Amino acid sequence: MSTEQQSTDFAIPEVDLTATTLLAAAMDATGLSDFGDESFREPLDVLIKSLNEEANLNAGGRFGQYQRILNILINRLRVEGWIDKHPEILDEEISAPVVIIGLQRTGSTFFHRILAADKRFYAPLWYEVRNPAPELEWDFTGKDARITSAEAEVAAMLEANPEIAAIHPMDPVAADEDILLLEHSFYSTVPDAFCNVPTYGKWNDEHDNTPAYQYLKRLLQFLQWQKKQIGQVAERWLLKTPHHIHHIATLLKIFPDAKIVQTHRDPLQTIPSAASMNYNLWIMCSDKVDGKVVGEQWAAKYARGTLHTLKIRDQQPQAFLDVWYKDTVVDPLSSVKKVYDFIGMDLTDTARAAMEKHQEDNRRDSRPSHEYTLEQFGLTEEGLKQQFAEYRKRFVD
Repeated sequence: MSTEQQSTDFAIPEVDLTATTLLAAAMDATGLSDFGDESFREPLDVLIKSLNEEANLNAGGRFGQYQRILNILINRLRVEGWIDKHPEILDEEISAPVVIIGLQRTGSTFFHRILAADKRFYAPLWYEVRNPAPELEWDFTGKDARITSAEAEVAAMLEANPEIAAIHPMDPVAADEDILLLEHSFYSTVPDAFCNVPTYGKWNDEHDNTPAYQYLKRLLQFLQWQKKQIGQVAERWLLKTPHHIHHIATLLKIFPDAKIVQTHRDPLQTIPSAASMNYNLWIMCSDKVDGKVVGEQWAAKYARGTLHTLKIRDQQPQAFLDVWYKDTVVDPLSSVKKVYDFIGMDLTDTARAAMEKHQEDNRRDSRPSHEYTLEQFGLTEEGLKQQFAEYRKRFVD
């Protein structure tokens, strides 16, 4: 059957993209009614308004965003259901997490997954961050249904836009970004990555994100408890997401003993690459995408984020370690050693061997190359040099 026949035969369901409908659908799907802390409701309302009025969603994009929000609400209900059954979940301690931050396209995913090969770290896996709460009936034996769901979702994303594979290595059971946990608070840049939602993005930038990081801690406690149920016991969490550069002060407020590893690469390389990644997500949701709008939004967003992080670094320099992209590419284990010295852990022979095996099994040349230009996204070298002048002065020039 041809692609044209498939698209004709498959009718995308029409959905009512409203908070009232989504909240009711989540409760109907689970039989539960407690969504947890109420702080999520205002950003949810702002997001839905922005999706309806600004995102120019096509039928698939509208259905996809409806399903994504519904999935988050179902997870929130299940989280509270599990905590009600097992209140000891909230006794889990989140001690001295290692948090990798930095601009997109600085090698942070590559570096995160190398470090995660050391099983002394708890790492959030992609299927866990997409669905942090299993069904309440699961007894932690057999294959987790969330893995099956994640495998199907990744396959569908890659089928819809194969270019994504060249930009970000998609693996349902690999370590991935905790921003997908933050998304469950409805305070995150995930919607901005998928759609043009400037009002929502502005609201998020201008509001205190403390509720998001409080909920992140709650989800990490829950995931840590889950991992212990299947026999995984580690020493500390290993987190990673570029999103944290926008709110690093809040992260350090909620996790005051966090150890921050910041990855560096010239924004002249990272910003157009990040714009390309987000452009390839936007075009899955809308038929009217202007690459220059994507570039403008994300360059401005990351310029603000880098300035915020620079300010907090000056106040708490002891919390930060710097790692450069070129070093992680040429000799990643030398950068790994710097991290272990920084966090006060021994780099054991077992950990080193696991990392070397991960590198061999996940070579970058096994994926297609990522092609893009500054001009596609309305960017210029001079403009980026101006936007990121202070950052480049300290970490590039």
